[in-house]
Parts: sequence; structure tokens; C-alpha cells
Amino acid sequence: MITGEQMAAVDENAEALGVPRKQLMESSGNAVAQRVREIADPGSRVVIVAGRGNNGGDAFVTARFLDDYDVTTLLLGRAETIGTDIARDNWAALERADYDVREVTDSRTLGLPDCDVLVDAMLGTGISGNLREPAATAARAINDAEATVVAVDVPSGFDAASGDHADNGVDADHVVTFHDTKPGLEHLEATVTVADIGIPAAAERFVGPGDVRLARPDDRAGRPYVIGGGPYTGAPALAAQAALRAGAELSFVAAPEVVAGEIQGYSADLIVQPFDGDHLGLDQLDDLLETAQTYENVVVLGPGLGTEAKTLEAVRTFLESYDGQVVVDADALAVVPDIETDATLVCTPNRAELARMGGPDADDLRSVADEIESFAAELGHVVLAKGAADVVTDGERTRISRSGTVAMKVGGTGDTLAGIVAALLEFADPLEAAAAAAHVNGIAGERLADGQGHGYLATDVLEEIPAALWGGADE
Repeated sequence: MITGEQMAAVDENAEALGVPRKQLMESSGNAVAQRVREIADPGSRVVIVAGRGNNGGDAFVTARFLDDYDVTTLLLGRAETIGTDIARDNWAALERADYDVREVTDSRTLGLPDCDVLVDAMLGTGISGNLREPAATAARAINDAEATVVAVDVPSGFDAASGDHADNGVDADHVVTFHDTKPGLEHLEATVTVADIGIPAAAERFVGPGDVRLARPDDRAGRPYVIGGGPYTGAPALAAQAALRAGAELSFVAAPEVVAGEIQGYSADLIVQPFDGDHLGLDQLDDLLETAQTYENVVVLGPGLGTEAKTLEAVRTFLESYDGQVVVDADALAVVPDIETDATLVCTPNRAELARMGGPDADDLRSVADEIESFAAELGHVVLAKGAADVVTDGERTRISRSGTVAMKVGGTGDTLAGIVAALLEFADPLEAAAAAAHVNGIAGERLADGQGHGYLATDVLEEIPAALWGGADE
């Protein structure tokens, strides 16, 4: 099962793999035509009611596969306002080939012809809520007709995220949905057919530009709270700066007072909150928890903390007490397998840390992806296992991120990754945020490798995060 937003991401990933959307549209239209042929004899009257998006484009293709039928295609609106190039091309193909096509520029003059089959291709998976004109009038006409109704992907007015169906939506007899079923279709009083349109399995397995588009911020928001530092200072600074580069509004670092000034010195953009002592301990915990809970921060816990017993006890207590979202990295990962928490955790171990947590021990994480998935299921948290290929899983769904270069073995790139995850958690669910962050971090490295080979640093990666997230994620 896949939501409409996820389906759009898969389409984009397929295109990045070399399967163009125009090819997918051709397969989709053919699948709808096949369903029409199954329910109506050649020579039957078929009317297609199409919108100006790719849902309509699918139906324009359908018309070309029904030459044994009497087909009329009605476009709701003017052809010059068709929203995508591929849909526009398929409309133009119908016009040039002298198919019966008509523009409906006023819903009051819709006048559906008598027919045996009506194809509803007005609105696809990206639209929700009650229908507006001219689709509302067209939906009433479709529902009042005596014809058999075939919906393209979902009935117009159906919400492919929640499964809700608008009060004035189309009541379809048959639904031809693409690639995978959508939430809630099983509750409709319609026969649902899932059509294989040639999307490779890799489009869902491997993280791609569609995943980035699904997770990336459309505004500045969020105030990640990095709790780190002590024996090390660069790690929390890198994570906090990466969060800012990935769209966070503000980025806080809580660190021992003996290193707080040094961490502040890395960047004037950070807000550093010193606490007493030279290591995190239980004495500082109440204040840290209060801050995180008051402001509902996404917390990054672990960068540079060290492994002192009192520090790990404080990490354990924090995770057992907090119920928000936490990116757990580096030394803090050691306590995760033994705790019970109401927090939503994204754990970001490297290969060695994964093995110490009780996960599989392998040089090639991709070869043990199924084992990592099982480990995440037992753990009850999202795992982003960092390697030459990153494995991202919530115990049910598993994604592989293949972006990056060998130069990312340099210290600190795991900290930039943790910060990107924290920023994206403000906008996406944990698996989607983790998968997109892994891809973006790797793409930032690839952009640097083009000019600097293997000689770049984690601080250089910071500079490339915005382009990888908003401008270059499809490279």
C-alpha cells in the first residue's frame, strides 16, 4: 500500500533510474483501456472526462488504445492550460490523429453524451477535499449516468493519503490504480485493479530525488537541540550547523561549560547553552529535559559526549524520560538496546556501532539489509546504518541510500547526517526523514568530489547541503 505522496516520490525515483514518466503514463493509459475492454464489448460508447493534470494525461493515452470503441474525450478546461508537458503532448496526439476530443470551458454546458462506459480521469492522487467546479458538476453528471464508471488511479474526490472520499466525489464501479493500492480503496464499493505499469522495484528500494522532495522543508522551521560535547567539540558543532543548512530556524547546543566557548567559536550561528562540569551527568539532566520538553525540540543526543559511566547513565535517563523525537548518534547509541522509552528514536550507527548494539556485523551493510530490518523491528526504532551504502529501516520498510563517495570516510560526516535528520524530522515521518537525509548528505559529498576529489572535509559538506536538498538532489 502506498499513499499518493509516496507514489509521486516513486515516480520521480523511477525517472531518475531511467524510466521516464511519459513511459509510465503510456503504461497507465494502456492498463485503463484493458479494463474497459474487459467490461464492454467492442463498438461500445465510451466517454472520458479528463482533468488537466497527469490523471487526465493517463486517460488521453487510454483513448488511443480503444480504437475498436466509439470514444469521446472531454477535457475540463482549455487545452493550453493542461498542467504538464507529457499530458499536453498526449492531448496534442489525440488532436493530430483526429480523435473525438472536446474542450469543456463552462461546466453548465457539460452535457455528457449517452454511453456505456464513463472514464473518470478528472483528479488524481494529489487532490483532496470536496470537489470544486467544474469537477463538481461533472461528478454529479457521472454519478447520475447509467453508464459503468471506471476511475483512473482513484475516483475524483478520493484522498489517497487518508482514504477519505469527498461527499460530492465520483462513485466508481471500477478503479484501476497504479503500481500499488492506495489507503482506503478497499473500503469503496468498487472493483479495484492494481496495474503494474513498469516501475522498477529499485524505485522503492533505493532512495532517490523523490524521497528528498517528499521530506524537504518548504519553509524554515524547527529548533533542533544538540546535546553533546565534552571530550570532543567538533561533532556537536557540525550537527547543529548541518541542521541550520537543512532548514532549521535555530540550532541549539547544550554542552559542558569547559568546552561551550570552543563550540561557540565554530560558528556565530549557533546558540550554545553551557552546563556545569566537564561531562554530561545526572546533575544537569533536569534542566536539559525541561528545555527539550518545553520547546518540543527534536533532540540530537550523542555527538562528542564520550563514554564515561555517568554520561551514559544520564543518556539512559534522558531517553527514558523524554517522549519527543530524538536522533541518537555516536556514544549515546550504546544504551538504546536496553531502554524502554516513549520517545521516537532515529538511531544512526556506523558499522561498528551497529554491531555493538547487537545488530549484524558486516563490512557491506547492504548485504545484511534484511538482518538490519529485523534488528530495527526488535529495537522498535528507526535505524539508519551508515556505510558505503546506508541502510534505513523502521523494521517494516527498508531503503538503501547509494549516494556518497569514499571521501566521506573522513571524520564528521556522520555528524552532518545527524543534523540533517533532525531538521527533516520537523517535516517528515522518521523513516522518510532518515532516508532523505542519507541521500542529501551523500549528494553533498558527491558535489564536492567533482571538484576536490577525496580531499574534502566535513566542514565542506556543510556548504553543499542546501544545494543537495533544494537544488541538486536529482544529480
